[in-house]
Amino acid sequence: MMKISKHFFTLLFFIFFTTISIAEKADREKPIEIESDTMTVDDTKNISTYQGDVILTQGTLIIKADELIVREDNQGFQHSTSIGNPTTFKQKREGLDEYIEGIGQRIDYDGHMDKVHIYKDAVVKRGDDIVMGDYIVYDASAEIAQAMSNDSKLKNNDGTPVKKGRTKAIINPKKSN
Repeated sequence: MMKISKHFFTLLFFIFFTTISIAEKADREKPIEIESDTMTVDDTKNISTYQGDVILTQGTLIIKADELIVREDNQGFQHSTSIGNPTTFKQKREGLDEYIEGIGQRIDYDGHMDKVHIYKDAVVKRGDDIVMGDYIVYDASAEIAQAMSNDSKLKNNDGTPVKKGRTKAIINPKKSN
């Protein structure tokens, strides 16, 4: 029974994260608009830095951060790092009236590898379902996700070890029509 339960929850977790790659396809064809307090563009390094109340929109995609750094590699792939307290993204799922949302202190996107990394107090929501951990990585190409907890060796003031953080998934029953 324990083996079946373990595989069931693993399957649910992977099903949950495969939806990130099923975002609105039309968004890719829409213009990117970025608002911020300041912007620095370094064309020689192909890096743009946006600071202060940053809001990026592209179709249904919305990213909010204190700082957003966008880089383009030599092959033309986009990479970005958003930093905030917290930084967030939200995007409509393809063909559904449902959104996927991510929250963390830092979110990295690797356009070449098609991976999203969410660091520190990471949360991903899809509809009513939620996954939480200290770090969440999603590989959209392979449709594999992993949430990890903090493995620190921190100690309380009295010298006792601080309990290691834990990942958590909340999977709500689907509503019948």
